[in-house]
Amino acid sequence: MKVSVITVVKNNERTIRQAIESAIGQRNVDLEYIVIDGKSTDKTLKIIKEYKSRISVLISEKDKNLYHALNKAIKLATGDIVAILHSDDVYASDHVLADVVKCFEETDCSTVYGDLAIVKHDEPDRMVRYWKSGKFSKSKLYMGWMPPHPSFFVKRELYQKYGLFDTNFRISADYDLILRIMSEEGKNSCYLPKLLVKMRAGGASNNSPKNLMKKMNDDYLVVKKHKLGGLFTVVMKKVIKMHQYIVLDNMRLWRKESVGLFGIRTLPSCTETEFTVPSRRLR
Repeated sequence: MKVSVITVVKNNERTIRQAIESAIGQRNVDLEYIVIDGKSTDKTLKIIKEYKSRISVLISEKDKNLYHALNKAIKLATGDIVAILHSDDVYASDHVLADVVKCFEETDCSTVYGDLAIVKHDEPDRMVRYWKSGKFSKSKLYMGWMPPHPSFFVKRELYQKYGLFDTNFRISADYDLILRIMSEEGKNSCYLPKLLVKMRAGGASNNSPKNLMKKMNDDYLVVKKHKLGGLFTVVMKKVIKMHQYIVLDNMRLWRKESVGLFGIRTLPSCTETEFTVPSRRLR
C-alpha cells in the first residue's frame, strides 16, 4: 500500500527540516510526499528545495488557510493511505509508516490511529503530555474523545466518501473531519497502541486565551453539527486532556528500563504490542 504524507507549512524555517527528514526517512514503505508551502517569506522554501528530489509534489502559493491547503494536497494524493505530518511534528521512529501499513493490511481497517507525545518546542526530546488514544467506542464521542489528528491515518477513499476539511471551521476542522469519519467508520478503525508522532507544544488553538475560546466555540459548533452532545461534550474534551498529564506523571513515577523506542516493543502482529513504562526523556 502506498502512503501519501502531506506537510503544509508557511514561514517555519526552524522546524521544517526535521519534519521533512522524518517523512522521507521512513523505511520499508511506498511513500508519496506532498509539501504545500504558503508562499513563505523566510528561508522555509529554500530549505524545502534542498530535498526536492525526495518530494513527490511541491507547491508554493498563497492559501486561504491551513485547511484549504490540506484539502488541496488531499486532492493531489494518489496513495492508498493519507497521513498528515505538520511542519512542527516528527514521526516517533523511522518505521512508523511501515507499522501503520502493516496494520491496515492485517486488519483491513479503514482507519488506523495511535498515540502522540506533546513535546517542548525547543526540546523535542522533553515530553509535556502523552496522548494515549485508547480503543474506539461511539459513546466516547459524546465525552469529547478523539484520536490525535497527526497520528490518524485514513484510507484515501474515505475522503472521497465523507468529504474534505470544512473550511468554515477555522480551528476545529480536524475535529469535524474526525467525527464525520469515526461516527461511521469507528467500528472499522484499528488502534495501534504505540507512540507514532511527536508534536511540538504551542499549536494555533493553544497559544492564547483568545484562541482557546475560539477553539471551544468551534468545537461546540462541531458537536452540535454532528448531534454528539453540546457544552458538556466540549468541556469533557478539555477535561480529558488533564488525563494526559496524569498518564505522564505515572510514567515518571513508575519509570523502568525501556525496551526500544519509548519503552515499546512491537511484536509481529500490529495488534500485539508490549509496553514498558518509558523514561521522561524521549529518544
